[in-house]
Amino acid sequence: MTITSHGEELILDKERALYLPQHQLLAISDLHIGKSAHFRKAGVQVPSTIAQNDLQRLSLLIDKYNPKMLLVNGDMFHHGLNTDIDEFYEWRKRYQELNFILVKGNHDRLSKADYNKMSIEIHEPSFCLGPFCFIHDAPQCTEEELYPISGHIHPGVTIVGKAKQRLKFPCFYFGNDYAVLPAFSAFTGLYNIYPKNSERIFAITPKNVVQV
Repeated sequence: MTITSHGEELILDKERALYLPQHQLLAISDLHIGKSAHFRKAGVQVPSTIAQNDLQRLSLLIDKYNPKMLLVNGDMFHHGLNTDIDEFYEWRKRYQELNFILVKGNHDRLSKADYNKMSIEIHEPSFCLGPFCFIHDAPQCTEEELYPISGHIHPGVTIVGKAKQRLKFPCFYFGNDYAVLPAFSAFTGLYNIYPKNSERIFAITPKNVVQV
């Protein structure tokens, strides 16, 4: 789905990604690479294919949009080094010419040397481009005239059907003061968003993105 925000065209992809054509920037949030391995290490039975599937989805998006920049709006990694992050490191080698940008989130705790090894450009607390300012946690921006785009809360929306069935979907939220990107990783929960009348919610269904 294509929308307009603050004078720019934005593409909302059903794979939980935002594309800014004018800047050739692909943006996602809350990738959480390493989360499944972190849980397995703690004795929780989590499939080992979660990180692989997320990276495969990301590869398809890169092939689809051919961006110059990939921005992860926080929580790219989940705590320390583990086997999932080793797998990401090998995957990263396939995209040497793609500029990887990370706006650090609360789970991004690797060392500067680790990020350098993976050719990831770090920005903290925000990365601003055009009329937008990407920041992970909280709708605040160092540049007051810019529109903040955050992540962190894993936004979702509940839709009630004609038979009163309730379906919950991840979503994009575009409020009066800030926007929130959906969590990219499939291994995350959802926090319900309740918009005001003047705000926009775009639910991500299995088939497409729809405004609700």
